[in-house]
Amino acid sequence: MDVTELLEAASLLLPEAVATENDITVNDVWEYLTHDEWEVALNLLEELGDVQPLPLAFWQTLATAAEQLRLDRSAAWCHWRCFETRNGVIRADLTLRPAHEARRQTPFSGAGVLRPMWDIGGETPAGVPDLYIAALWVEFAPFMEPGGQAIVRLAPLSPSKWQHLQPGQVITMHEDRTVAGTAVVLENQGPSVPPAPLP
Repeated sequence: MDVTELLEAASLLLPEAVATENDITVNDVWEYLTHDEWEVALNLLEELGDVQPLPLAFWQTLATAAEQLRLDRSAAWCHWRCFETRNGVIRADLTLRPAHEARRQTPFSGAGVLRPMWDIGGETPAGVPDLYIAALWVEFAPFMEPGGQAIVRLAPLSPSKWQHLQPGQVITMHEDRTVAGTAVVLENQGPSVPPAPLP
């Protein structure tokens, strides 16, 4: 499928009544598609995808369209949403330790590249914290600096081990044995929609 067909297919997976806070609807997407403004249409579809849970096929289709348009960050975001659709959403308020107190001295990409370890409350048989890996996506920012604070989304390598987390629970981020940051869990929801085939 070409980009137009992919974006049209994704649009058809949206309920007609869905609208963003800014009153963007599927009709707005179709308007941009008729003028071959694919990037704008893709961005609007991403926004509409945040209004309510949508089938896996929606995010897979958008990811393919973003890849064809060579929009790397959008493609990464759509793949991230595929993961969340299958495994659930974990959001947290993360504060990194400042550079003079931690190993990290430079900012890192907010687009799901960093895969730190996390202390989520478990212990090894030896009685030391059991650390689990989860990729990190920074909401509304291209990167995160030492000492910074942001809302993040986590994509655990082993999602089942994270099901016990509750809003308000504090977890710690590690890039080595020391604490790199502290996060307060805001949301931990299981998978939203069962997988659906591509259109």
